[in-house]
Amino acid sequence: MIENRLKRIDELKARIDDFRPLDKSLLKQVKEYFRIGLTFSSNALEGNSLTETETKVIIEDGITIGGKSLKDHYEAIGHSEACDVLYRLAGNKEISEKHIKDLHRVFFFRIDRKNAGKYRKQRVLITGSEFLPPSPDKIPGLMKSLAQEIPTLRTKFHPVRFAALLHRELVTIHPFLDGNGRTARLLMNLALLQDGYPIAIIPPVLRTEYLDTLRKSQKTPRDDRSFFHFIASVCHESTKEYLRLLEG
Repeated sequence: MIENRLKRIDELKARIDDFRPLDKSLLKQVKEYFRIGLTFSSNALEGNSLTETETKVIIEDGITIGGKSLKDHYEAIGHSEACDVLYRLAGNKEISEKHIKDLHRVFFFRIDRKNAGKYRKQRVLITGSEFLPPSPDKIPGLMKSLAQEIPTLRTKFHPVRFAALLHRELVTIHPFLDGNGRTARLLMNLALLQDGYPIAIIPPVLRTEYLDTLRKSQKTPRDDRSFFHFIASVCHESTKEYLRLLEG
């Protein structure tokens, strides 16, 4: 079933490729559209209370929203700036350990400057999950191994499956004190962009399904199928939306 979904995504991507190279003005508009969508959705999945419209006003107009916390504002601005890093790194097919740290640092430095872009030094528990992340002393080695495996994984798997795998691996290692989910979604989308696929947005309404399938992929023995199918589904919807914008 997932193979059929991947085939459909590739068919849609081929139709998108027919529009390339995009007019610079249109390309900018599409990038900003997905920047707002990804920033809103990724933050909302973690409990940020801003609406998509409020997120857009903060990012594009620099206007604060009454009654919303400073942290909510910082998360919107930081994630938007991390998207700049995302777009900058999308021009090649390299993903290094430094790139992952940079994505976290840019997103997180307003919230916790001390820990932004740095691996955690303490054990953490994930609320609502039986999964226990690795101890802090194992993180540098696990992250180094992941970074070294990325070129091989990229050649071995379909780009959507590869992107989902990076997401799963990063949240499983859980290298940062906070912000792991958002960094994992940024990393997933970096992989997609580098292979010419649109940004994948996980709607907050699908939060329960998203977390359930992710937790299944972290159990022993692992069940990756549900999570990979979920990511393929959101990629499919995002690719349809990207094509709709171009055709419209």
